[in-house]
Amino acid sequence: IRTLRFMENARVLATRRALSAVALVAAVAGCTSSPADEGSASSAPPLPQPSTTAPAPLSSTTVGQPPSAAPPTSPAPQATVASRSPAVRIPPISARARAAGLIDIRTIIPDAVVDLRYKTSDNFVGVRLYPADARCLVHRSMRPGLITAADRLRRAGFVLVFWDCYRPHAVQVRMFKIVPNPDWVARPGPYATSHEAGRSVDVTLARAALGAACRSDRRVDGHCLLSMGTQFDDFTARAHAFATEGVSPAAQQNRALLRRAMNAGGIVVYSGEWWHFDGPGSGVARPHLGAPLS
Repeated sequence: IRTLRFMENARVLATRRALSAVALVAAVAGCTSSPADEGSASSAPPLPQPSTTAPAPLSSTTVGQPPSAAPPTSPAPQATVASRSPAVRIPPISARARAAGLIDIRTIIPDAVVDLRYKTSDNFVGVRLYPADARCLVHRSMRPGLITAADRLRRAGFVLVFWDCYRPHAVQVRMFKIVPNPDWVARPGPYATSHEAGRSVDVTLARAALGAACRSDRRVDGHCLLSMGTQFDDFTARAHAFATEGVSPAAQQNRALLRRAMNAGGIVVYSGEWWHFDGPGSGVARPHLGAPLS
């Protein structure tokens, strides 16, 4: 009985080996078949051929925007404002300004509109307080927040306009002599104010004009300033950040738009002036920087 079982098992094993060999030969034949033999739905599709069509040029409305995770399924209206060309060379700032931690705003926001009012006589003093080569300098701690705010606004079709940035102590002293009201002009003292520390900015919003009608007094650097209810350095109650009396609904909405963008970057408005925003650590007492504006 054992012998018969052994012989039977041997026949089964031999049969299995023969079938495996047949399957192996069939598989090899299938792998080496010609394309003419491949017509079934389960066959692999051919590899894509390289395109001979030139890529479409990058739209100026998407310059400086982060790439999306996946291309949109349908075209969406573009409202972004293109960043200025990074090819524009920005000269280095002074060694003293660098040592104080200051940076030029254009190195972090290429499309920023720099309209320093104290560089001209178009300010509440009526005379020029900054040199002709003055720049908008901010402390490097404001860099992440300002980039976030500018990106958010750019996607909505707006740009930041900088009216004032770092302010030397001597200018602060001169301002307070003219308007000795701490509600409107910070009182100079032994420590730097937020502007003197480069940790505050005075800003507003503008939209790309793109040929649209724009009053001459609103046009700046090819853009059109939004209505904010008052001019810069307006010493009335209407200049309060959350004022409603005497401020149109449109101006209130524009102020809120600016606040939301700046808040997204951790930069908060000073309630007494809709244009004044403080960065991280702006309330900490610090020594005067003594850095030039260039």
